[in-house]
Amino acid sequence: MTIWGKLTGAAAGLVIGGPLGALFGGVAGHIADRVIAPPADKVLRNQLAFTAGVVALGAKMAKADGHVSKDEIIAFQEVFKVEEVDKKNVALLFNLAKQDVAGYDAYANQLAQTFREDPELLQDVLEGLFHIAVADQVLRPSEEQFLYDVAQRFGIDKNQFRNIKSRHVISNDQDPYNILEISHDVSDEKLKRHYRALVMEHHPDRLVARGVPVEFVDIANKRLAVINAAYEDIKRERGL
Repeated sequence: MTIWGKLTGAAAGLVIGGPLGALFGGVAGHIADRVIAPPADKVLRNQLAFTAGVVALGAKMAKADGHVSKDEIIAFQEVFKVEEVDKKNVALLFNLAKQDVAGYDAYANQLAQTFREDPELLQDVLEGLFHIAVADQVLRPSEEQFLYDVAQRFGIDKNQFRNIKSRHVISNDQDPYNILEISHDVSDEKLKRHYRALVMEHHPDRLVARGVPVEFVDIANKRLAVINAAYEDIKRERGL
């Protein structure tokens, strides 16, 4: 079963708990009005919470920028590899999240609490939201402000936010050092070690192991492509 089928299952709301559980549990007719202890399978819990968070916050971002359209749902489905059999349910989840009276802050705060011991997953959620925001090749000011507000709730500082943004918003004056999250005066040897560690950290297998569903690993592949390109730019600059 895909992550979308699991998210719309009868037990999903109970597994996730909180406002996200109430939102997605409602799809199956099982409203969760309290936080339920996470299941023994931590990876499954993380997968469901991650997916619910990206859908809910992505929908709220779409509503906030004033450009809600069917195209956004289509773009979301393309970005996150939604199979034909799941498209109806994903569209339902996306629209339900847009209409839900709960504010985005409730969802962001719940994710920050859920992943407090897995901060890398919070960065993965933000990467997913950036992926949605620039699906139309434009990052609108309202979208950037929304993403920055979510990042603050996640405990992601300004420098981390800038680095994540640089991997999604490409410009002619792009600084490859920002993309690699390293200073300009770093030694060649330290640069190589840092690059290898960054590639390992963002490898799709590493993401899946910490709870990112396989349906979302295309984010990791594109992220690695940007990291590799930045490293090649620095190597050419330094004559390595």
